[in-house]
Amino acid sequence: MRIIYIDIDTLRPDHLGCYGYHRNTSPNIDNVAKEGTIFSQCYASDVPCLPSRASLFTGRFGIHTGIVGHGGTAADFRITGSERGFTDQEKENNWVALLRKKNFYTVSISPYAERHSAFWFYSGWNEMYNPGLGGLEIADLIYKYAEKWLKENAEKDQWFLHVNFWDPHTPYRTPKKFGKP
Repeated sequence: MRIIYIDIDTLRPDHLGCYGYHRNTSPNIDNVAKEGTIFSQCYASDVPCLPSRASLFTGRFGIHTGIVGHGGTAADFRITGSERGFTDQEKENNWVALLRKKNFYTVSISPYAERHSAFWFYSGWNEMYNPGLGGLEIADLIYKYAEKWLKENAEKDQWFLHVNFWDPHTPYRTPKKFGKP
């Protein structure tokens, strides 16, 4: 099995053709949706970005993870002391880590960590690619990383690829070819 999880920050489904929007705003997403899975009853359990992603990756509400906003220490990295016999509970409870236990090769291509470092985001990945430009990478750059990884690994089996795009989030930057609005 091969899984590609496309994670697009602040993208509204009511502005996508695959969800019935009347304008042609998302032809590529609409084409992927024809063969992929569309969730019609999926709602964010927590907002903004940091608690929402914590919930997505851990399967737990913010009230249970302690991550309820962009501030505070709940998402800080933790030294668990494995050399003293302690275990990292997040590595056991994170669904990416669970995929690894089922022999999936897990990869994340995301600038997310540059914006919101969090212990649960790093748990379970075999590989992580972060372009390192402060978290404001445009989709074209992220896509190049994903395309390269897919060309090298598409024929393999049992992988999970997480690709995170930030573009719909503010500030909106139009391509240069459209001039300055």
